[in-house]
Amino acid sequence: MLFAISSPGNSLDAALLDKINNKTKPLGALGQLEQLALQIGRIQKTLTPALANPQILVFAGDHGAAKAGVSAYPQDVTWQMVENFLAGGAAINVFAKHNGLGLRVIDAGVAHDFGARDGLVDAKVGPGTRNYIEEPAMSAHECAAALVKGAEIARKLADEGCNVLGFGEMGIGNTASASLITHVLTGASLDDCVGRGTGLDDAGLARKRDLLAQAVARAALPADADPMNVLAEFGGFEIVMMAGAMLGAAERGMTLLIDGFIVTSALLAASRIAPAIREYCIFCHRSAEPGHLAQLAELQADPLIDLGLRLGEGTGAALAWPLVSASVAFLNEMASFASAGVSEKG
Repeated sequence: MLFAISSPGNSLDAALLDKINNKTKPLGALGQLEQLALQIGRIQKTLTPALANPQILVFAGDHGAAKAGVSAYPQDVTWQMVENFLAGGAAINVFAKHNGLGLRVIDAGVAHDFGARDGLVDAKVGPGTRNYIEEPAMSAHECAAALVKGAEIARKLADEGCNVLGFGEMGIGNTASASLITHVLTGASLDDCVGRGTGLDDAGLARKRDLLAQAVARAALPADADPMNVLAEFGGFEIVMMAGAMLGAAERGMTLLIDGFIVTSALLAASRIAPAIREYCIFCHRSAEPGHLAQLAELQADPLIDLGLRLGEGTGAALAWPLVSASVAFLNEMASFASAGVSEKG
C-alpha cells in the first residue's frame, strides 16, 4: 500500500526562527520547546500553529506467542484491560482526562468477543495472531488489512478536525513482538532488544530470550527484510494497525505523539514504508525497556521526558502533552522584545 507522505519542508524556517528568537528570552532559553515549536510550525506550514481536537488512540490485540510464556501475565489480561479502559479505570484514562485529551480504544485483534460497545472501535482483523515461534504471526493479507484499517481510523479523525494524534497499545506479549521487530529493523542484537516487559524475573527473561531466538531462527529474515514481511512474521494486529494509523495521520499532515517501546516498533516499520513520516513525530518519553534505546538511535530521536515509564497504553504521550501544548502557546502568545518594549541583548 502506498502512502503519499512528503517532507513538511523548511520554507518557513527563517520566519519561524525569527519569531522564536525574538521572544522575550535569551536565545535558546526554552530548550526543546523551541525545537517543538519549530517542528509543529513546519508540519502545519504556518507561523501560528494550532493543536486541534487532540486524541490518544489505544490499539489492543492478542499474541499467539503469549501462551508460550513470553509474558509474566496470562493472555486474558488483554481483554480485561480493554474492559478497564472502557470503564475509565486505567492510567491512560486518568492522564488523558486530566490533560484534556480525547481517548479512543480500538479492538485490532483481541481474542475476546466484546459485542457492540460504546467507546470501542471494532476493527478486529482476527482473534489474536498465531504463535510466531512456530509460524508467521499473520498472513500477508491480514497484515495489509490491519495497515489499511489503521490508516482509515486516522483519516476519519482528520476529517473530524483532529490534527494531533497520540498512540498507545495493549496486548499481553507485545513487548516480545516489539523486540523482534526492533532486532530485525535496527540490526541491534536480540539481547539488547529484549527486556522484562510486564515484570519477568531472571528465569522468565532467560526463557523469553530463548523463545525469541527460536522465532528469529525460524523466520530467517534477511537484514534488509521488507517491513511488511517483518510485521507479518512477528507483529501483532495492534502494532500493524498503529503503523497504518501513523502513516494515514502523517499523510494528512497531522502531528504524531510517539509513546514508548511498542509504539516505536510500529513507527520503525512505518518509517521504512514512508521515511518522511519521521518529520511528523514527537518522541514523548524514553522507555525503561532496553530495546527503546536501539529504536531511538535508529530514528535519531531525543524524547521529551524520561520518567522510567514502562506501562504503555500511550501514558508517556499523554504525560508529555502539556509540553507539546506549551510549545505552541509560547510561539503564539509570548511577547516579542518589540511588542513588550524590552531591550534586547547589546
